[in-house]
Amino acid sequence: SAERTLPPFSSSLAASLRRGSGVFARVGNRPAGVIMVLPGVDGVATFSRVSVHPDLQRHGIASAMVAAAEELAAIQGFQRVELFTRTEFPEFLAFWQHRGFVKDRAVPHGLILAKPLPLAIKVPTRESMIRLGARLAQLLERGDVIIAGGDLGAGKTTLTQGLGQGLGSEGPIISPTFVLSRIHRSTIGRPTLMHVDAYRLSTASELDDLDLDAAVADSITVVEWGQGIAEGLSEDRLEIDIWTSPADVSAIGDDSERLVTVRGVGDRWRGMDLGVLRGDDHE
Repeated sequence: SAERTLPPFSSSLAASLRRGSGVFARVGNRPAGVIMVLPGVDGVATFSRVSVHPDLQRHGIASAMVAAAEELAAIQGFQRVELFTRTEFPEFLAFWQHRGFVKDRAVPHGLILAKPLPLAIKVPTRESMIRLGARLAQLLERGDVIIAGGDLGAGKTTLTQGLGQGLGSEGPIISPTFVLSRIHRSTIGRPTLMHVDAYRLSTASELDDLDLDAAVADSITVVEWGQGIAEGLSEDRLEIDIWTSPADVSAIGDDSERLVTVRGVGDRWRGMDLGVLRGDDHE
């Protein structure tokens, strides 16, 4: 469960984590939580020993660890993750369901919950990021929304430039940090690209003040720094994060390489093969 007491930090657990098979959280010098990521078969990983220190529960640590563990499992090549939860603890079931896990099957004493993992792509150069954006453009339709996050300066605008290239968008495409949004019309009959930067916004109501709703339906919308702010634009969206320092540090070879994770949310993306985003220069 996400709220179990953190077990003693045994030498075996420490050794497992050093091998990159889990996430260990600290607050200051204090152990705060742990999730083990165990390998399974057929591209399935298992989350195990999910625990949070009792003094640090209800502080968002469990949610942050789950996101990091999903990223780690995706980097390791898994397509799906499963975990066990007991039926007598409905609050634990609700925790996992709120984070996108669904009931997969009943087992003795509980349930197996499951969730598809994001696609993880290593992008070695800026030019590769442009090509990834152009490839992404071929999947998109009018009304699609992308929420882009990750590390500061990792390449969100570069990805959007590649997207604009694939859509035949009028340029230049630069970060709309100060004007908040820019419209780029297509010269080849594809949908308009609406590029939004929510870095300076702190609430969804501030985004509502931009009155984007009418334009979203007829555009392809990219919202940089939109996590926790832009989800109301569409139940169906792509969540794309770009990292310079992922959970598995061995995944990054040099300062120019990035890790991109792509997750489809909603019926629009259910069953979509996002693996087509991989190219010859992406792993």
